[in-house]
Amino acid sequence: MKVLFIGGTGIISEAVSKLAVERGIDLYILNRGNRHEFITSNSKVIKCDITDFKSTSEALKNYSFDVVVDWIAFTPEDIKRDLELFREKTSQYIFISSASAYQKPLSHYIVTESTPLYNPYWQYSRDKIACEELLLYEYRSNDFPITIVRPSLTYGLSMIPAALNSWSKPWSIVDRIRKGKEIIVHGDGTSLWTMTHNKDFAKGFLGLIGNMQAIGHAFHITSDEVLTWNQIYNFIGSAAGEKPKIIHIPSDFISRFLPDATGSLLGDKAVSAVFDNSKIKRFVPDYMPSIPFSSGVKESVEWFEENPRYCTVDDDWNNTMDKIIAQYGMLKI
Repeated sequence: MKVLFIGGTGIISEAVSKLAVERGIDLYILNRGNRHEFITSNSKVIKCDITDFKSTSEALKNYSFDVVVDWIAFTPEDIKRDLELFREKTSQYIFISSASAYQKPLSHYIVTESTPLYNPYWQYSRDKIACEELLLYEYRSNDFPITIVRPSLTYGLSMIPAALNSWSKPWSIVDRIRKGKEIIVHGDGTSLWTMTHNKDFAKGFLGLIGNMQAIGHAFHITSDEVLTWNQIYNFIGSAAGEKPKIIHIPSDFISRFLPDATGSLLGDKAVSAVFDNSKIKRFVPDYMPSIPFSSGVKESVEWFEENPRYCTVDDDWNNTMDKIIAQYGMLKI
């Protein structure tokens, strides 16, 4: 099977790329070639910037694919470009949406694929919803063969996942824990969340590639393990070898100092979310997530320690955490 990944070297997609090659898929990766260390061996690279329509169209003119997966489409404009590029070039187009698109606040804490899509807090999520709506129109009106996948917070070796951490320098939270600094946990830390390892995600995702029964459907693929945020941060601390000094601060207070938190926190991680994976298991019967967060995050910490060039600390993020803690402390006086 001949498959094209647009992107293919991110936290989620790198695990899928690796498993795809292991399973014998003829994998092509189209990207700018900036992350050579994360490009899977035995895949074929088409070096191109997908945002440059003319050069991408020229690079792909002699290609067709059984499946195209766009890991980096975020807006309806991206989808319109992909429709023009791949309408006659693939038998399945898989769009990577987001579980943050699900209703906020939730009317029921268990999320299924029929949970409404609505997020007034986060433009990122609203853009993903608009992409889904455009693709569903193309499927219903023009028979464009779509499948939609909605990941939730999915991590891998090169990521220390937390509600509040530096995205660009994820080692920062481990460094902060080891130095005995206070670690902010939003709310009272008892809301429920699901952490999904990218290797588990990859097993479910590969079962959808080339699966013609999945055409026209949307799926989320997550772990079955449900944790409180207090548990999540304590597992991170255990992996770091130190008990974290947790301070609980209301989510809306945090968002005053972190503009991005209005979306990623209030519009996502502050809301309890438990995912019903019945649908992906019906379509991919052998899908069974098997990596608990306690062991997954331990592997991540060990990976950073074995790759010290990634053990960098985000001073701006640290200073912001200190500022939030100080301001909250003044509020309580």
